[in-house]
Formats: sequence, C-alpha cells, structure tokens
Amino acid sequence: MKKVLSSLLALLLVLSLSACQNPSTQGGGEAASIELTDSLGRTVVLEHPAERIASSYYISTSLIVALEAKDKLVGVEAKAGQKALYQKVAPNLLELPEIGSGKGLNVEECARIQPDLVIIPVRLQDSIPKLEQLGIPVVAISPETYDDFLATVELIGKAIGEDQRATQLISYYQDKVRDISERVKNVSDKPKVYIAGGGNPLTTCTANMYQHTLIETCGGQNVTANLTDAYWTTISAEQLQAVNPDYIFRVNYASYSNEDIMKDPQLAALSAVKNEKVYTFPSTIEPWDYPTPTSILGVLWLTNQLHPDRYSTEEFRTDAHEFYKTFFGLDVSDADIGL
Repeated sequence: MKKVLSSLLALLLVLSLSACQNPSTQGGGEAASIELTDSLGRTVVLEHPAERIASSYYISTSLIVALEAKDKLVGVEAKAGQKALYQKVAPNLLELPEIGSGKGLNVEECARIQPDLVIIPVRLQDSIPKLEQLGIPVVAISPETYDDFLATVELIGKAIGEDQRATQLISYYQDKVRDISERVKNVSDKPKVYIAGGGNPLTTCTANMYQHTLIETCGGQNVTANLTDAYWTTISAEQLQAVNPDYIFRVNYASYSNEDIMKDPQLAALSAVKNEKVYTFPSTIEPWDYPTPTSILGVLWLTNQLHPDRYSTEEFRTDAHEFYKTFFGLDVSDADIGL
C-alpha cells in the first residue's frame, strides 16, 4: 500500500510541475499558437501573444497604446519623441530605440532589440524576407479604408493578446460611424470637400486613402475621388478650380497656414476661399485624419463642421472628452480638441 501511495504522490507531483511550467496547457497538451493574416494576405504564426513589440509605424504604435499595451513596445518609429500623444500618455516610448520610418526599416536595430513581433506598413514589405531570415515574425498593415482599419485593430489585438480591448475599440468605432451615417443619410446636397495635405495646398488625398472614407462617412463629397493613383498626390491649381470645393480642410501637420491658402491668387476664385470656409483639423495632440484610434474624432469633428444641425458642437465636445478618457486615460481640454 505504501508503494502505491508513493507512486500516486510522485505522479501528482510530476503533473503539478508540468502545469506550472506551461500554465496555458490543458490536459498536458501543447499551448495553442496564434495564426494571423496580415494586410498582404500572409499567414503569420506566433507561438504566443507578442510581449516584445517593435512598431515602425505611428498608426500601429498609437493603436498599441490605446489597447493598453504600451509597456510591451521595445522599438518605435522615428521621431517618436515629437509626438504629443506619447508625451502625454506614454512617455516610456520617448526613450525607446527608433527602428525606422515610412521610408525604410532598420533591420539591424530590430535584430538588436530582439522583438517577438515587428509591425510595419505594407510599403516596407521588402524588409520582410530579411526579418524572417533572422527568425523574427512580422506583420504588415494597411488600414486605408474603414473596413481595413477595423481589421487592423482586430489583427493587432489578437497578436498582442489584447482581444477584449480591441473588441471594445471596434464596437465604439462601429457605433459612432453607424450613428453618424444615420444622421447624414438623407443629405440631398452633399457639400464638396477638399483635404489639403502636408506638403502644400495642392497636395491632396486620392480615393485610395482613409481620408476619402472619412469625407464620405461624414456626408461630404470628396472632390478628388476620381484620383486613384498613389496616395497623397499633387494636383494643379486648374484641377482644383475645376472641382471648386465648398470646404477646404487643412491637415494639422501641414507646413503652411490657412492664411497661405486664403491669400494664394491661384485659389482666390474657389467657393471655399470666397466664403471663408477654410479650416484645420484641430487636435493639438495628434492628427485626426490618419487611420489611428482617434480617427473616429476626425469623423465626428468633420460631421459637426459640415452638418452642425445634425451633430452639434456640444455633442462633439462630450464625445471627444469621453473618447480620450476611455481609451487613453487622458483628460483633455477644449483647446486640445479645437474648441
């Protein structure tokens, strides 16, 4: 009897130690891996949720912060120290190694910091084979449409083990877009909208970009929707005069001012200029026209600008304060959100 009891105790001890060494295992089997499909249609398999993440893209970095996983980041995009959002809610990012930008990735630096996942924009896909040769998993993202943005949130949430938080953000976004779409669905005469990009007033978005989706969602008509080559592109003054927008919205990271637009003789005949309907996406914290978590505030703000009778300034104020508090733990001022 003593030998039987001893054998049973030994067996229980072995099973107990096995469970402690692999807490995600049930019944002695192997832990389930995570299978991801990125924006290039590639299948990427992770052995476990990523704990050391290198993000070369502002869009993915800000999303990771919103998903409450900023402490998992070990490398970030260039010039991260200049981002007001990071300064306010993720100061730890300011000290991290910079691994690249939209123009290129520093593969050697990625290897040095030993991430278990690298996130890049699809335009840097040439770096993928080099990372894979080093045994570093990599996913590429391209959140340039509404659906692609939500798919990106889901992808990254799954990759880093923050599925529940990702679902919360997706639900919030879908609810707000559904509400705005309902409010503007019967607009019969949609205002013509032109978004002026960062380089100069004649730099604008094509139909390939999230900014196009933004305008259309808010009950506006994107006057450059016929442009389908590339992303940001430069048009002529004659092309802009031909579409004659009712509104011009300058991105807040532009290298010129609204006054420059108003005083440009090439643009003087535009309805938006003559009627003084030239505005700036207002946030002092981060751009709202990018496909980041706060792009939903771009939707809300632009709806208020185009259709204040359908979505009021007070509603926008309440929603913007609530969003930053919920997803970034940040109390913002009215000045921060352009009011």
